[in-house]
Amino acid sequence: MRLSLVRSALSAVLAIAAAGAAAQNYPTRPVRLVVPFPPGGAVDTIARVISPALGERLGQQLVIDNRGGANAIIGTDIAAKAAPDGYTLLIVPAGHAITPNVTRKLPYDTLKDLTAVGLVGNGAYVLVINPGIPAKTVKEFIAYAKARPGKLNYAATGYGNATHLAGELFKVLAGVDMVYVFYKGGGPALTDVIGGQVSLIFAGVASSAGHIKSGKLRALGVTTARRAAALPDVPTIAEAGVPGYEVDGWYGILAPAKTPAAIVKRLNADINAVVATDDAKQRLLAVGLQARGTTPSEFHDMIVKDIARWSSLVKKARIEPQ
Repeated sequence: MRLSLVRSALSAVLAIAAAGAAAQNYPTRPVRLVVPFPPGGAVDTIARVISPALGERLGQQLVIDNRGGANAIIGTDIAAKAAPDGYTLLIVPAGHAITPNVTRKLPYDTLKDLTAVGLVGNGAYVLVINPGIPAKTVKEFIAYAKARPGKLNYAATGYGNATHLAGELFKVLAGVDMVYVFYKGGGPALTDVIGGQVSLIFAGVASSAGHIKSGKLRALGVTTARRAAALPDVPTIAEAGVPGYEVDGWYGILAPAKTPAAIVKRLNADINAVVATDDAKQRLLAVGLQARGTTPSEFHDMIVKDIARWSSLVKKARIEPQ
């Protein structure tokens, strides 16, 4: 019995020592960064903004691996099931915290199978309407919508994603009745809002700023708690008349659960160092993102809070999981 206990203790010590040595030498080969979306989208763009500098700090190439499909579930599952050795990472948008609330059955557990490494940054969506709608402010738009229950529609770029739930949260807090229309991408959706086929959309700042400046779209408010640096004259939706409204479009990096804490700590330090550089700040700002670093625990807490928040909205809005 004693011999068995000694052997078990020795095995545990050796395992800890081996993990420590691996973490100390990490990384010794290229690191894969899974992007659970096709090339060209916002998440892919942000991954390519930070990957060269992050790879340079790690001393190894950071290889982008696009695994799109099923509203990011396919790529996320691949990362969740990868070896927890620090050689597979995953970059996700804020929709990562929405997915478990609008999906009947996921092949992974959002909190148990993945560990938070660090935030890259966060940005706003902006409520834009067709200029033909006679509303210059959020309050005017709410009055206009209330006078036409069920007659206005808003574009969303996927069932249960941030653009969809941004609209649903607005409906609940503003007390308006609007119908969602789904699009396969932000480009076609913006085109139809400009053309008047759809009344409004909660769009990314980077993709809509040019149309706002040209007058093709009218911006009423941004979704974050603070004004967007790229649109300083546009108020937040909360300050414009909908108290409590906030949708934060964050992006961050995760790793498979049980990745050694020393490796997570190293990655977090390097991510924070990268997003603190002027070059990264400017390049992220160009795509509508405010560079922002966190500790792993801070990022984890953000995800937990968002999951609970979106769960409440999904129930209030009676959104059926699919």
